Amino acid sequence: MEALAADDIVRVRLDTLIKLHHSASQLPLKSKRIHSRLSGNYISTFKGRGMEFDEARPYQPGDDIRSIDWRVTARTGKTHTKLYREERERPVLLWVDLRPAMFFASQGMFKSVLAAKAAALLAWSSTRHSDRTGGLIFSEQQHLELRPQRGKAATLHFLKQLAGHTAWDKKQPIHNKNQSANHALNRLRNVTRPGSLIFLISDFRDFDKKTESSLSQLSKNNDLVMLFISDPLEQHLPPAGYYKITDGEKELTINTSNNDLRKQYQQRFTKHQQHLKDLCNKLGIFYIHLSTHQPLIESLQRGLNLRSQN
Repeated sequence: MEALAADDIVRVRLDTLIKLHHSASQLPLKSKRIHSRLSGNYISTFKGRGMEFDEARPYQPGDDIRSIDWRVTARTGKTHTKLYREERERPVLLWVDLRPAMFFASQGMFKSVLAAKAAALLAWSSTRHSDRTGGLIFSEQQHLELRPQRGKAATLHFLKQLAGHTAWDKKQPIHNKNQSANHALNRLRNVTRPGSLIFLISDFRDFDKKTESSLSQLSKNNDLVMLFISDPLEQHLPPAGYYKITDGEKELTINTSNNDLRKQYQQRFTKHQQHLKDLCNKLGIFYIHLSTHQPLIESLQRGLNLRSQN
C-alpha cells in the first residue's frame, strides 16, 4: 500500500504509465486523413512530414493533431491545421527533463511525475495514429536516447525507460546544470530527423543563450511544442508565516512575512515564464503551461485549444 500511496506523487511506476493508454483516448487526437485542395499557385516543401505543403487553415473538429501548424498557431493565438497534397506518418519525439529541480511539489504531484504522465499520454496518442515514437529522457547523470519507432512495443519500451530511469531512485547532486540542458538538447538532435514533431517537457530552469540557440536550430527543421511544468509554490509564496520544507533528508524553515521578498519571488517566476513565452513566439514554438495541481488531461486539452469529441 505504501508504494501505491507514493505513486502519482513522488515517483511514477510503469503500470501507471501503461494504464494511461486508456486515458489518452480522452484527448481529441483522432486521426483524420487530410485531403488538400489542389488549387494554389505556390508550392513549397514542408519540413513537417517530407511532403509538399498546400496551405494552413483554422483548426476544425476532427482534424489530426499531427497536422496542427504550430508556428501559425503560436503567432496568431488560434489553432491552425496544415493541409498537404499527401499524408505520411511523422516521427514524434519526447524530450523529458528529470533533473533535480523537477522532483518538487507543494500540491498534487512532483513536477517529474507530471512530466512523465504527460509524456506517456502523448506517446500513446502518437501510437494510436501510427506515428513513430521516440525521444530523450535525461537527468544530470543519465541520458537515454530512443530513436523513433512505430508500434505499441516501441511505446512500451519508451515508458519502461521513463519509469526505470535512475533519477527516480538515486540522489542527484546538483552540478553543471547548464551543461546538462545544453547536452540534452544537442543529443536530441542526434535522434531527430527534419520534419519531426518534438514535445519539450521541462521547467526550463537554467536555460541560457546556448540552449536557446539549440532550440532555434531544432525549430528550423521541426515543429516544437514546449510544455512548461510548474508548481503553485514556484509562482507565489504561501501566506505570511513560517513553513517547513524538506527534500526527504534535510528540513528547512522559511519565513514568508517579508512583503518585498514575496513580491520579488513572484516577479522572478513571472519573468521566467514571460521569457519562455517570448522565446516561443520568436521561434514559432507552441507553448503550453502545465501545473502540478491542475488535471493533466484537461490542461492538455485547453493548452492545445482542442475539444473532446464523442
